[in-house]
Amino acid sequence: MRVTIVDSIMGKGKTSWALQYINESPAYKKFIYITPFLDEVERVIKSTPGREFFQPNNANNEGRKLRSLKELIVSGKNICATHSLFKSADEELIELLTEAGYTLILDEVMDVIETANITSQDIKALRDLGYIDIVNNRVRWVYEDYVEGRFYDIKLLAKAGNLFYHRDKFLIWAFPPKVFSAFDNVFVLTYLFNVQLQSYYYKLHDINYEIKSVSQDSNGRYNIGEYDPQREERAEVMKLIDIYNGPYNEVGEARNAFSVSWFRNASDTVLERVQKNIYSYFRNHCKVKGNELIWTTVKKNEIDLRGKGYAKSFTPVNLRATNEYSDRKALAYVFNRYLHPIERAFFEDNGITVNQDLLAVSDLLQWIWRSRIRNGESISLYLPSSRMRSLLKAWGSYEI
Repeated sequence: MRVTIVDSIMGKGKTSWALQYINESPAYKKFIYITPFLDEVERVIKSTPGREFFQPNNANNEGRKLRSLKELIVSGKNICATHSLFKSADEELIELLTEAGYTLILDEVMDVIETANITSQDIKALRDLGYIDIVNNRVRWVYEDYVEGRFYDIKLLAKAGNLFYHRDKFLIWAFPPKVFSAFDNVFVLTYLFNVQLQSYYYKLHDINYEIKSVSQDSNGRYNIGEYDPQREERAEVMKLIDIYNGPYNEVGEARNAFSVSWFRNASDTVLERVQKNIYSYFRNHCKVKGNELIWTTVKKNEIDLRGKGYAKSFTPVNLRATNEYSDRKALAYVFNRYLHPIERAFFEDNGITVNQDLLAVSDLLQWIWRSRIRNGESISLYLPSSRMRSLLKAWGSYEI
């Protein structure tokens, strides 16, 4: 197995290189292309006319795409699917992939660990009822007759062997590392990989990788070569971003302002003030219409911060790998990114140090790049968190 990280700033042609690589590869090579969104699946299929790609579907006895994925692997087909399906990988899938001769192209890093949606009281209840058992911190589902209900998702994760008991009170889902070793070659297309959770996950499981960058030559061909962050021209990127500096930022001066915990404790009065600031920024400062902007915040507080003229232009804070908003010129990122404490503890308990600041900038840049900046056009950005503003500026001057 060889793992190559194609690490370049957004818009440099990582996906274009991958499609070129597929199109120019010998016919006998088999690919599995994993991308975040279904519309990107369609793009891959249309962009590789000389090689037929198949999408997993529900038309099988189990009515599940995972079964379809396994059948396509058995048939030796080229496959294009989404992150969400790939994350459901189990031991059977790993066995089918092993020595099957596939190359994996992973467009953007995956969520390789997640905190399961269950309380410590519910975990205790499942153990007391004999539904689950804990063996070497791995959760084993015992009650086979449980076919539907509140904990069916927990059953599926446990049955796949990917669920772990952490610090005696949390359940953590972890993507099985053996999946990566089942491929002949792995390419991961992303930016700032060394601060992504997948890089910490690779370190945790001793998965070695090399980092390359992509460039385009005078003939229009894409090539991967030596990784050099100094070629990113960050100063030129910052010239395209007009970061708002004014009274609408006053509510975000505290370092933790707009974090998940800050929102949890924010009063209705504070949330109303933030909502008015967003409205005024778009309406009075930028003077834009709803189809010219995008905004984001903590999902639970979206309703609190919605306003006339911009409510329908909300996007998730972790939006990436889509061109749907490439015409938007005014942005509001009302969020202060910190790693979930449980996820941070998961790595630090295993001796892995997480760079929270650069991780926050990475996610912010991915979100910003959904706008027209990807086309080399200027944008206006409302970034009320003082921490996030300082981190973005520090990134722009290579201070982090």
